[in-house]
Amino acid sequence: MSEKLVDNILENFVETIAENVPKQKSVSSFFEEQTSSSVNSHFNRLFGRQKPVHHLLGGGKPADVLLWRNKKISASFLMGATAIWVIFEWLNYHFLTLLFVAMVLGMLVQFLWLNFAGLFNRSPSKVPRLVLPSELFVNIGVSVGNLVNQALGFLQDVSCGGNLKQLLGVVASLWVAAVIGSWCNFLTVLYVGFVAAHTLPVLYEKYEDQVDSFVNNLFGQFQNQYQNLDAGWLSKIPKGKFKGKKSE
Repeated sequence: MSEKLVDNILENFVETIAENVPKQKSVSSFFEEQTSSSVNSHFNRLFGRQKPVHHLLGGGKPADVLLWRNKKISASFLMGATAIWVIFEWLNYHFLTLLFVAMVLGMLVQFLWLNFAGLFNRSPSKVPRLVLPSELFVNIGVSVGNLVNQALGFLQDVSCGGNLKQLLGVVASLWVAAVIGSWCNFLTVLYVGFVAAHTLPVLYEKYEDQVDSFVNNLFGQFQNQYQNLDAGWLSKIPKGKFKGKKSE
């Protein structure tokens, strides 16, 4: 009886080990899958991004404002843009009207300051003069010119590069921008872009893993559709072969 009892105990022990061995393998494989998925998610960032969002935005104070590092400054910029949009879009004020009214008010304030300060203080008071540095306008012009040249160079590179996929993507983007421009005026487009620049980066930084996985899946579906279109229709388009004339 004792030997049978020992044999039963050994058999039960062996069976429990045999049952637990595949579970341990599955647990190890689970951790391997998790590590591999974490590595893949680390490398499958949006547009191949390897640097943090703050660095991609240029760093410094502009990136701090866009990512709401200082909530008061970022909120003040957003509220100022909203106030300008409401004044010109909802209240239908014109820029020249507001400019001339502001100039008139400034002249009246300076006139009253100069005369009443002299009456109370018995000495003429110097009115502070507003002088904008010329370097400010030079820097603005250079920055705008660089942006325009970069945009024109990018469009020319896409049109002359021979990449049909990139060309179709840029054409579709410009067509969407043209449709949006027909719905609203230029000021509204600028305001929507300003709000997007102050909201989308901080939301992406907070939910970057979810956004990256969603965009990668969406791009994968688009790539499959493009491959099907290329295999079924685009590949059948005859490509011309241009050969230069031989010089005699």
